[in-house]
Amino acid sequence: MNAPTDTALLQPQPAAANAWDFDDAAGDDAQASASNEKRLKIQRENHKLEKRLCREVARAIGDYNMIEDGDKVMVCMSGGKDSYTLLDILMKLRARAPIKFDLVAVNLDQKQPGFPEHVLPEYLQSVGVDFHIENQDTYSVVKRVVPEGKTTCGLCSRLRRAILYKVADQLGCNKVALGHHRDDIVQTLMLNMFHGGIMKAMPPKLVSDDGKHVVIRPLAYVPEKDTERWAQYRDFPIIPCNLCGSQENLQRQMIGDMLREWDRKHPGRVNNMFRALQHVVPTHLADPKLFDFQNAKPTGIADENGDKAFDHDDLPTNPSLPAGMQVVQLG
Repeated sequence: MNAPTDTALLQPQPAAANAWDFDDAAGDDAQASASNEKRLKIQRENHKLEKRLCREVARAIGDYNMIEDGDKVMVCMSGGKDSYTLLDILMKLRARAPIKFDLVAVNLDQKQPGFPEHVLPEYLQSVGVDFHIENQDTYSVVKRVVPEGKTTCGLCSRLRRAILYKVADQLGCNKVALGHHRDDIVQTLMLNMFHGGIMKAMPPKLVSDDGKHVVIRPLAYVPEKDTERWAQYRDFPIIPCNLCGSQENLQRQMIGDMLREWDRKHPGRVNNMFRALQHVVPTHLADPKLFDFQNAKPTGIADENGDKAFDHDDLPTNPSLPAGMQVVQLG
């Protein structure tokens, strides 16, 4: 992506007003050098970001065996920064992957008033990926069924899910890729804990509720700030969601704001919350469906994971902190 041209350098300069005016060629050279160095720095940072995105997506795909040889992956495109990033990185990985898989970008045009229906087809054609636009007027259904002022996201997502599963069948896709990133997964965990009384998040990979498809989230290890930066750098033609994304006081938005504030004040906290989802100790929770508490009996054999009833658990060293620093528990 080219950096903006410094138009000030291209403007004709006024004639010298008196003998003290002179051609400051050295100053121009210094300004040009500084501008060039700034461009190089931006290029280096964007290159590092691209490598990090490819690495994290590839790591998630490998850890959860998301994509296998011969797969046909339907990439769901909403027109937001995350789905653009997902498609972009999957296309880069496909070009260098040791296996062969196909990608089909799919957008559901829900017939929202003012929706720029030309944007996604034009973009998808420009990048040379197979795509399909599904036209279904779910907007009218949602507006008719949901009372004014109520959250539309629930019904909208159910309608969208059913339609996209049907499209996946029609296109012969055995995997459905969604653009949820690490922060979405943690937000869902918090929402379910705060409002549903259940410890549940978005899994990186799971069979769909209709039992016919495998749903994958290749951005599971990617923080939202990286998809934001990549979308800005790549200058994706973002399409805002005017049906549900703009509604005020959505619980997800409130949770998202809280997590962003936490991450600003305590870097690494959101990442540790995601890591906790990968390191679950059922014996130290309280779900009798995960552990047989009723029949727990002493065995006489020492167990490192057994309860230490009279000890205070030491908080582990935070891997995001510099070496030698750790969180200290007071009291």
